Amino acid sequence: MRISSIAAILSLTFYLSTGAFAKNKTYQLFSPNKALKVKLCFGDSTTYSISYKNSNIILPSAIAMVLQNKTLGKTPVVKEIHSLKSGEFNELAVYFFDKDYSLIFRAYNEGIAYRFVTSIKDSIQVLGEKATFNIVGSPAAIVQETDNYTSWEGPYLSYPSTAEISEGKRATTPALFDYKEKGIKVVIAEADLFAYPGMYIQKQSNGYIGDWAKYPTKTVMGSWGDFVSVVKERGAYLARTNGERSFPWRVIIVTEDDKELLNNHLVRKLARPSVVMHTDWIKPGKAAWEWWHDAMLPGAGIPSGMDNRNTDLYNYYVDFAANHKLEYLMIDAGWSDNYNLTKVNPKLDVKGVIKRAKEKRVGVFLWCVASTLLKDLNGNLDFLNSIGAAGIKVDFFDRDDQEAIQWIELIAKEAAKRKLMVNFHGCSKPTGLEKTYPNIVNYEAVRGAESDKWDYTINPDHHLIIPFLRMLAGPFDYTPGAMRNKTKAEFKPIDPGLPSGQGTRCHELAMFVIYDQPFAMLADSPTAYKQSPETMKFLSAVPTVADETKVLDAKLTEYALMAKRKGDRWYVGAMTNWTERNIKLDFGFLEPGVNYTAQIYTDATDANVNATHYDLKTITVNNRMKMELKLSSGGGAVLMIEKSIFKK
Repeated sequence: MRISSIAAILSLTFYLSTGAFAKNKTYQLFSPNKALKVKLCFGDSTTYSISYKNSNIILPSAIAMVLQNKTLGKTPVVKEIHSLKSGEFNELAVYFFDKDYSLIFRAYNEGIAYRFVTSIKDSIQVLGEKATFNIVGSPAAIVQETDNYTSWEGPYLSYPSTAEISEGKRATTPALFDYKEKGIKVVIAEADLFAYPGMYIQKQSNGYIGDWAKYPTKTVMGSWGDFVSVVKERGAYLARTNGERSFPWRVIIVTEDDKELLNNHLVRKLARPSVVMHTDWIKPGKAAWEWWHDAMLPGAGIPSGMDNRNTDLYNYYVDFAANHKLEYLMIDAGWSDNYNLTKVNPKLDVKGVIKRAKEKRVGVFLWCVASTLLKDLNGNLDFLNSIGAAGIKVDFFDRDDQEAIQWIELIAKEAAKRKLMVNFHGCSKPTGLEKTYPNIVNYEAVRGAESDKWDYTINPDHHLIIPFLRMLAGPFDYTPGAMRNKTKAEFKPIDPGLPSGQGTRCHELAMFVIYDQPFAMLADSPTAYKQSPETMKFLSAVPTVADETKVLDAKLTEYALMAKRKGDRWYVGAMTNWTERNIKLDFGFLEPGVNYTAQIYTDATDANVNATHYDLKTITVNNRMKMELKLSSGGGAVLMIEKSIFKK
């Protein structure tokens, strides 16, 4: 954390006597813009409450941590308060006469966060944690409910009122609550999760309480392919951990502007800084990928399909990636034995494919099962490094108890030592670990394009929830790029075979602008992309990370309009749900006094009937111009904008 000299001068420390802090003491903390206020009360318990522009959001809510021999936060007696003001946040650090712990509260303009910090010399056992969120009233809610601790890939459910949510119902985080009459959104999340289970929330009366998976004491291999670590018994505690540590941040994001949800990075801000010294080898990018379309290459002139995943087939993907300036090839399950990573498919010269790909400036990611990788982590990573892999896709964690969270960190740490990037799948949602280990280039933890094979759940309505909610936690690997685009009436799941995507071609392209995905799949067949050179021109050019992001317009669950700049080029993406609409695009984000050339992909007039149809035109634009984008049902639009040769 960097603090300017001015901020350091503003940092205040108050030393308070024991007598001054008997009980029932209250303190306040404001965000830098004064819109958010936290009220802390220390009496028989520790409670906090939050208001936004003088409107109550969270009523007094108790917080505590239960250790083996004490409860942190119970009958606390404050010794001193350290108050810090920086440009980004204001902080209160509360120290108690019980010197074993402190409590940190931060107020950002984007939201509030708190965490416990312990200073106990010996290791400790955390029996439980109390994190209460006494939400005011009965706002609408968008939540991903679950009856287990194993999946973060479910559909989101929308409730008109939290009163309609069953008592005891569990949901993943982030979870969103919408005060429609006030126009205020509240999101509960967490950040900086290390050696501790991930947080869910559970309905209790009018509010929610934190909920965590207890430590696994007995596991067996089971579930998919008998290679997933399945918990059969859990202990009576959450974590065994170092007694000198910081615990995860509990985060409450608050906004009255839906646009802010699309560019809120509070979770990442709260994460600890990078521990990887040199990062020049970490390169974001797009990847050709065979799994979603069952490795089928109709018209390619070579045998294809899942039974023909061999050297020739993957060399075809390498050539496609190289010819279209894709940085990577992602080779999914099947290149090696699921239970022995070093036992390579005899039909595939994987080392030769990787060598050939490197000569064409294409890196190769290789898929593996988490439990198999962990059997001999160092040996397996050394093997992957020896055959020249650029990165790994690690799948099927299916847990977020303390042990699983430690696995994820350990894999990222050891992979970084070998200059291997990591894409986590079958994993829990991110909490900022990708900042600490920047070799983590993506996570799944989202109901993504794979579900097009099986059901109807990932439709344009879903597509306009996940960037507002799941993306608050961090990047996600939705794996877009479907070329068989279907209307609501036409779509049917297909598996096995060549699946389709719901929504228009332009809707699908807009995902590459709107979704946060530093490592992005092109999910469809190379032969499908070759049939539409104009589409491929955009997909070849659009970057996966940006130098600057502008959210131009947005409404939760309905539409989004964003512009991202990479170098001198701007990329604009617009998406709507199943409702067709017109969106006004204001080019005011462009540099004044400069003419730009814009290539504009929009839904064709018949896209409501044939979702693959789009129009492409090239026009000159400047920052004084506005235009209307007509989006079909499940539609979208994308633009590539670059400076014209001559200034005005």
